[in-house]
Amino acid sequence: MSGQAESAIQGQGRVGKVFGYAAMVAVLAVIAVPLFWIVVTSFKAHDHIYVRPAEYLPIPFTPENYSDVTTRIPFFAYFRNSVIITFFTAGIKIVLGVLSAYALSLLRFPGRGILFVVILAALMVPNQITIISNFALVAQLGWKNTFQGIIIPLAGVAFGTFLMRNQFLSLPHEIIEAARMDGAGPFKLLWRVVMPLSWPTLVAFSLITIVNEWNEYLWPFLMSDDERTAPLQVGLTMLQNNDGVTNWGPVMAGTVLTILPVLILFLVLQRQMIKGLTSGAVKS
Repeated sequence: MSGQAESAIQGQGRVGKVFGYAAMVAVLAVIAVPLFWIVVTSFKAHDHIYVRPAEYLPIPFTPENYSDVTTRIPFFAYFRNSVIITFFTAGIKIVLGVLSAYALSLLRFPGRGILFVVILAALMVPNQITIISNFALVAQLGWKNTFQGIIIPLAGVAFGTFLMRNQFLSLPHEIIEAARMDGAGPFKLLWRVVMPLSWPTLVAFSLITIVNEWNEYLWPFLMSDDERTAPLQVGLTMLQNNDGVTNWGPVMAGTVLTILPVLILFLVLQRQMIKGLTSGAVKS
């Protein structure tokens, strides 16, 4: 009986592995197929994009789409704007997220629990709900088509506060108390003790924030009128609107160029990101 039970358990394990691998393949296909089609289309000549049956390889190979996207729109101006918006918005979010998480996890003050509940509630509110009120306020301040009008309304820190707070709470209490007994004040405790122990989670938080801000579209689209402040995503929309559905080659080329910076950043930091998400984010 024990041998039969062991065989049954092993059989169930093999079935579970098969379903697990099948699920991974399905998810990979859902993600990879659109990306593959974007890259292939970016190297296709105009006449080969709409042919039936579809051509899965770019024959003839047409790299001119990449030069077209930099001449049809002020691509590098849009790229500069994306870098500025992402750098400042992500920087503000990271700094405020770390400081607020530190206060909510390791400092003692009245109303700390209520404040954290309010921050959690903010996570449940979609950004789209606040767009109308934010737009009216920014317009009254005269910030439309300015970088501060784009950056400041996006600088919320609810997710970062939640993630970093859980990481700080997971740190060994003995280390924190030993640092306090050695005379470490709040800021010294944060920069010399807490942050070095939380580096993987900070990398994960930073990478997620940078990717989200780089890909932000709706709010910059509402706030930007031209290439003075519009990011790459808005610029690609303008390219598509200018030439319609007949210009998908340069549009896909621009999409590839837009994806590359965050893709390279993710590949460089993916190990730290995965380690951070699986260590600090799941502990309380």
